[in-house]
Amino acid sequence: VQLQASGGGLVQAGGSLRLSCAASGSIFRINAMSWYRQVPGKQRELVATINSDDSTNYADSVKGRFTISRGNAKNTVYLQMNSLKPEDTAVYYCNTGGITSYLSGFDSWGQGTQVTVSS
Repeated sequence: VQLQASGGGLVQAGGSLRLSCAASGSIFRINAMSWYRQVPGKQRELVATINSDDSTNYADSVKGRFTISRGNAKNTVYLQMNSLKPEDTAVYYCNTGGITSYLSGFDSWGQGTQVTVSS
């Protein structure tokens, strides 16, 4: 199962960006889908998760500013980022797990997309 992320870029503080991540391959079922971020020298941080029942969880640092959602086909996840701050600058990764058509489990990561917020 492959994940393709897109939508990063350079934006001024207070601006918005929307990240997308599409899963492809022999997928039987997708469980939760998440966005993480990482800055050099620090551990990867969980930003937001959307569960199979569409319930969501957010890191405290992004609550009220970021919104995670799924596409209608349920194999695409979005991260709408509003009121961006310089401290949101990071490489953002999507992650998901589930079951393949061959009934084996998978846990896949996207390639990462750079988000840079200038002050």
